[in-house]
Amino acid sequence: MKKCNLLFCSIILSFLILAGCSTNEQSNEPEEQKQEETNQEVELTISAAASLQDALNDITATFEEEHPNVKINYNFGASGSLQQQISQGAPVDLFFSAAEDKFDLLVEEGLIEEDQGIDLVENEIVLVVPKDSTQEISTFEDLTKAEKISIGTPETVPAGKYAQETLENLQVWSAVEGKMVYAKDVRQVLTYVETGNVDAGIVYKTDALISPKVEVIATADESTHAPIICPVGVIKNSSHKDEAELFYEYLQNDTSLDTLEKYGFKGI
Repeated sequence: MKKCNLLFCSIILSFLILAGCSTNEQSNEPEEQKQEETNQEVELTISAAASLQDALNDITATFEEEHPNVKINYNFGASGSLQQQISQGAPVDLFFSAAEDKFDLLVEEGLIEEDQGIDLVENEIVLVVPKDSTQEISTFEDLTKAEKISIGTPETVPAGKYAQETLENLQVWSAVEGKMVYAKDVRQVLTYVETGNVDAGIVYKTDALISPKVEVIATADESTHAPIICPVGVIKNSSHKDEAELFYEYLQNDTSLDTLEKYGFKGI
């Protein structure tokens, strides 16, 4: 009888130990799974204005060093074209625009929450000519002397819209409209000027600063065009919301803002 009781107790004890181990394993599983998810590599797609390319490449290199599980892929282009792509359902996690109106359209469509967007930096537009130019052009008004001038397509390229506004306010648009060579973005305008395919071009200051082949000869007065604000925001239906918000916050830190200012942007 005692042997039976001893055997019975041993069986019960063994069962309790096994049950305890099983419970501990189950309780550890969510924590382990959470850790695996944290270490899992995530790829973010960010649509950004072409004028931001160099500054963002620098910022991204630092960000990815600090967050090796997050890889950032960029789609650079004209803000208007990027906004249309997002409106039509392109899978994007973050939008960094060169103009408020393109950004605001996405807010109005409910694709970006108001509290998930911020006006981050400002830009300027400048008049540039090839470095070895012999044209007698030193002001925006002198563009009447040029044979060919390049600006971004105003309907889709904010820099082109600002350029047109400036020339209209200076009362020279009607005289130079027929000389315009329209480009898909500011980088293409810059290329046209660098190669001498046009006599002059109007681009963002940030783009002009990166090219040793052009010379800035004039900066548009702020009163001649709408403010050049660059907002950034997280797309509402991002499939990687946490990581997108992480980079969104990173863009607002002092290091990122210093990098943007290094490339010619101004803080707001």
